[in-house]
Amino acid sequence: MNAKELAQYIEQTNGESKPWLLVQLRLKKLQENRDRISPTEYICCLEDIHQDMMNLGEWWIGREKEVFEEGR
Repeated sequence: MNAKELAQYIEQTNGESKPWLLVQLRLKKLQENRDRISPTEYICCLEDIHQDMMNLGEWWIGREKEVFEEGR
């Protein structure tokens, strides 16, 4: 799945409010543009995405069914 397909999936499933999907989209876009940016810029962007992912924390604990199984 490329970034465009992932973005369409996120839109179709109302995933804009699901921060982990937005992190995945950012990562996919970064991967697709890796050959267009310097290694230093790539690492910087990757670190930024990683920090945002870590900032999500464990907000989902106790809400696993509501959060991760919605729409199945």
